[in-house]
Amino acid sequence: MRVHRRAELDRGTTGVAAGLCLAVLGGCASTAPPTPVQNPAAAQAIESTRSSVRATAVWLARGVDSWFGDRPFQEAGSVTDGRLSVSLLHRQDESLDADVRFNARFKLPNVEKWGYLFVGRDNPREVITDQPAAFTARERLTPESTQDRSFFAGIGREFDDAVDFRLGFRGGLKPYAQARYRHAWQTGEDDLVEFRQTLFWSSDDRVGTTAALSVEHAFSPVLVGRWLSAATVTQVSEGLEWQTRLGAHRSLGRQRQLSVEALMSAQRRTGVDVGDVGLQLRWEQPVHRDWLLGEVLIGHFWPRPSPDLPRDRAWALGVGLKLKF
Repeated sequence: MRVHRRAELDRGTTGVAAGLCLAVLGGCASTAPPTPVQNPAAAQAIESTRSSVRATAVWLARGVDSWFGDRPFQEAGSVTDGRLSVSLLHRQDESLDADVRFNARFKLPNVEKWGYLFVGRDNPREVITDQPAAFTARERLTPESTQDRSFFAGIGREFDDAVDFRLGFRGGLKPYAQARYRHAWQTGEDDLVEFRQTLFWSSDDRVGTTAALSVEHAFSPVLVGRWLSAATVTQVSEGLEWQTRLGAHRSLGRQRQLSVEALMSAQRRTGVDVGDVGLQLRWEQPVHRDWLLGEVLIGHFWPRPSPDLPRDRAWALGVGLKLKF
């Protein structure tokens, strides 16, 4: 049986391992560890940064856990699947955008009786509507303003790995709630289907729901094709907001991956059936050991923001670093 890359329906900000997972597929020829940065001063700075980020995350986890009981954090607490991402994005029809995102999974001994804790900094509407990681503005090479991102935190609880309830607060202590159902089917030796339905509430959108579907096929141990689609509707939205992308992902070993994808989307309140159409090329590889990854994204888009305007053309470029701790 060939090994599939996990469908990108989950978001790292939920406290569950996620984000854009560019893990090595089974059957890769090269298994040698990534070469560390050769400059001693630069390598030391990178190692120090990672240690500081992890220490800060553990300090945060220990402090929050102490609010719920007296059980020592070191007995069973942990911080895993931590990611700090920094990126620069530029698109011809938009301004330059610098982006910093953080997320991690916290295991808190005193909180476990209630569920799990999640915390992060991201686009609040994407978090609340539970958009798949592949449909975030960053992954679509769409710049955002600083007002489009904020810190958020909350508590969630899972039941049988299929149902998930979450209560959270975003910037300004605005509450939101989510109930999510997900299911996966291994429909064949080389095929995987994942479905997720999320019902949510927030003061901005009121009640709404997002449905996401991912279909994957492994053409070989190192080449996977994937179709991913998601749609959102709310009480205050005018029509359906949807996105879809179809692409191929080729692993070259040692966490190096090349992806080519075609994507389409339609945003609410625009009056355009298909607002953005584009092609996107992505390359990712480790730049220091196996926990500091660099990526380059190149895209060409044909946006149409209004039905009164013809479809335009725009190139886009993104570069980023992802530190895993």
